[in-house]
Amino acid sequence: MHRKTLIIAEAGVNHNGDRARALALVEAAARAGADVVKFQSFRADKLATAEAAKASYQQATTGNAQSQLDMLRALELSADDEEQIAAACAASAITYMSTPFDADSATHLVRRVGVSTLKVGSGDLTNGPLLLHLARFRLPIILSTGMGTLAEVEQALGVIAFGYFGGAMAKPAPADFANLLLDRAIWTELRAKVTLLHCTTEYPADPQSINLRAMATLRDAFGLPVGFSDHSRGIHIAAAAVALGATVIEKHLTLDRNLPGPDHRASIEPDEMAAMIASIRDVEVALGDGRKVPAPEEIPNRAVARRSLVALCPVSAGERFTESNLGVKRPGNGIPPIEYWNYLGKTAGRDYAANEALEP
Repeated sequence: MHRKTLIIAEAGVNHNGDRARALALVEAAARAGADVVKFQSFRADKLATAEAAKASYQQATTGNAQSQLDMLRALELSADDEEQIAAACAASAITYMSTPFDADSATHLVRRVGVSTLKVGSGDLTNGPLLLHLARFRLPIILSTGMGTLAEVEQALGVIAFGYFGGAMAKPAPADFANLLLDRAIWTELRAKVTLLHCTTEYPADPQSINLRAMATLRDAFGLPVGFSDHSRGIHIAAAAVALGATVIEKHLTLDRNLPGPDHRASIEPDEMAAMIASIRDVEVALGDGRKVPAPEEIPNRAVARRSLVALCPVSAGERFTESNLGVKRPGNGIPPIEYWNYLGKTAGRDYAANEALEP
């Protein structure tokens, strides 16, 4: 059976702070065939200061009139919103997920909403305190690694490992994180719980910035499942990532790319999400099991497409086969042409008409 990629429709903040639009995104993701619809959980005052600048893509999409903090305030969902959205996901048979940006939001997601997996955004790859808080729930973690180096990923995994297995020490030291990663048994547990997503943190990301091969580098370096958080335009690079071994694909979803807000322009619309998912499912099936054997559908075509040894002209019994009277022609239901040199110089066992296939 072919491997099934987990497909996350990243609704993110594309609800623009509107619960009704968030619920519509749930419906759109479910209709498109996504496995998960993911939002973002944060309190703006815990995420940014008034001095925090907007990213260039945020300036391009939302202007400079408001600060990043004010932009985030307008994009918050309340705790009640999250619970209602999660209930809508259950009704639509799609998994609810959200990226927590602070400890209180994470605790609410786990204790009240009941999420089964925690997603960490690329911006928090180096946020040790939050990583430790998340890991102490002992839930599976999907960790985006945009803007990161292998060394930073390793540091993050050390913190996560400590959260999973290091007990409740209030003030762990960096050496405690590193020491845990020396234990092979810890890596066995990490492989069962942590997935690393390669990501380019730019919206949208140009193809030359994506470096899909880095996904394999992550897999080889840490031996963990890997996936791809896709910020590129279109749907084709996500399908390529699946062909390269992605076990998770995350892609931003919007109801309308022309809506105001920071992420809509780098998102795909519902019909594109459905097309991307269909492409990914085709790629999964097409990857097959890797054995080089004829597909069952090919077997009947052998006789049509291949050739057999034939007499090029009448050949009498006892006459030798030569390059002048022995050739290869379709159909391919006789002696295969790879035997040509074995038959040169042999004598015919019976009379052959022109174009008659040889018998063994």
